Amino acid sequence: MRRATAFALVSLSLATVSCSLTQRLRFEAPSAQLTGVAITGLGLSGGSLELKLDVLNPNSYTLRSTRLQVAIDLEHTPFGTAAIHRALELPPASHSEVRVPLTFTWSGVGAGARAMLSKGSLNYGLTGRILVDSPLGERSVELRTNGVVAVRDLAR
Repeated sequence: MRRATAFALVSLSLATVSCSLTQRLRFEAPSAQLTGVAITGLGLSGGSLELKLDVLNPNSYTLRSTRLQVAIDLEHTPFGTAAIHRALELPPASHSEVRVPLTFTWSGVGAGARAMLSKGSLNYGLTGRILVDSPLGERSVELRTNGVVAVRDLAR
């Protein structure tokens, strides 16, 4: 009888610890919002910008990333692509500012310029992927967001 009781207690304890550990290690995908844009270069065929992204890690553990790739549309027109291939560390349950260089061609600027002049803001769409390493293994996570950035925010 004592063995059965001891076995039941050990089993219950292991189940509780396992459930608690599983709950803490549950993976939730990070998300990103565009918070600012800075012009870093202009040329005959286009230019370069630095996108300022607010990346949220909703997990209770640190995520490490070795690659982030995004494409941005302005006013539903493809504008440019951005990528970083360096290590990023996203602290648990917090926001991180990530700066990503972006190249663009002048053909994508027209719709954005019209919106800035007429509305004072830009509708944007951001799509891409981030490769993250978590305690549950490596994951490729799709990033997809859209919103509006006011013209005054473009100078930040």
